[in-house]
Amino acid sequence: MHCPFLAPFRWMVPVLLLLLPWWLVGCSSHAASSAETAPMGKPTPSSAASPNESVELTGAQLRSVSIMPANERTFTVERTAVGAIDFNEDMTVQVSPPYQGRIVQLLAKAGDRVHKGEVLFTIDSPDLLQAESALVSSAGVLELTTKVLQRAKELLPIQGVAQKDYEQAVSDQQAAEGAHKAARDAVRIFGKGDAEMDRIVDQRRIESQMPVPSPLDGVVTARNAAPGTLVQPGGSPAPYTVADVSTKWMLANVPEADLPALHLGQDVDVKLPAYPDRIFHGRIDNIAEAVDPNTHRVTVRSDVRDSMNELRPQMFATFTVHLGGAARSVAVPYDAVVREGDGTMSVWVTTDQRRFVRRTVQLGVKQDGYDQILDGLKTGELIATSGALFISNASIQGAAQ
Repeated sequence: MHCPFLAPFRWMVPVLLLLLPWWLVGCSSHAASSAETAPMGKPTPSSAASPNESVELTGAQLRSVSIMPANERTFTVERTAVGAIDFNEDMTVQVSPPYQGRIVQLLAKAGDRVHKGEVLFTIDSPDLLQAESALVSSAGVLELTTKVLQRAKELLPIQGVAQKDYEQAVSDQQAAEGAHKAARDAVRIFGKGDAEMDRIVDQRRIESQMPVPSPLDGVVTARNAAPGTLVQPGGSPAPYTVADVSTKWMLANVPEADLPALHLGQDVDVKLPAYPDRIFHGRIDNIAEAVDPNTHRVTVRSDVRDSMNELRPQMFATFTVHLGGAARSVAVPYDAVVREGDGTMSVWVTTDQRRFVRRTVQLGVKQDGYDQILDGLKTGELIATSGALFISNASIQGAAQ
């Protein structure tokens, strides 16, 4: 059919047929460019998978899981902290000689049990030698003045001696007696008894060795001396250290948040890894005045009874203070609780012992291997215990697939 109005446009048909391939290539390039420059969308759920809230286990997997009902337990109100054992410094003595001298003999070894007054070591002291010399000399003067006074008393009635000579004899005897008492007191400081001093005076024999006794009943915890060592009062280290080991100190580092609950005189229980089945009893006797600025903890000291001397300094220990009161709450073993990535705590609950559902719970105190459940679980509900972490990992793997 011929259309007269299309005749002027017939020449455009060949041109359009030639340009068509170039137009199609341009469209394809524009589409590809748009796809490359377009912003990426949000990840699909499969690329940001979250843990499944329920997991169904196979028979083989169930053999790795223990199931038990949640039960009620009694939880006591208490505070715990860790620390170490140390000697009771109030009953620990550094034993030094009262005067300077050289050690002659050591009579006790580290670890020996000693009694008060038992000689630990002896020293050769020039001061003791001088004191004993003064004792012997004063004894001789006293003996002489006493004889002179006795003769004066016998001669005075027959006027065989002048009154002033008699009075002088009395004065000399009294002065000699005072000097002799002072000399005995000086020797007594060195640990000599009356019997020993009488023997020194009678035999006119001076002993330069001074015994140094233990000031208390206890155990020799350190010996820092050898024969020939020159020692003096207050020297460091002291030749001997003796401690009463019937009590020890337990030094616990308590968080500052627990400080208001602690008071002097509170009873404490102390447990040690060395004696896992034993509990040692004590009482708080000191709470430090300052908080450690680095750890924000306070040192709390307790006196712990140790009549058998079983505790050793620097033993690791756990300190528990019972604050009174008790409450019954739902409890689950430590293994049943899983800490999630966001910090929440959860347990895995089941009704048919095959499919497990995640349940977020609120924890209270930890005590005797159990967590106190304040919210999220009821008594009697079945939970996974030893395999709870396995189930949690299985839920994450299932969500990632």
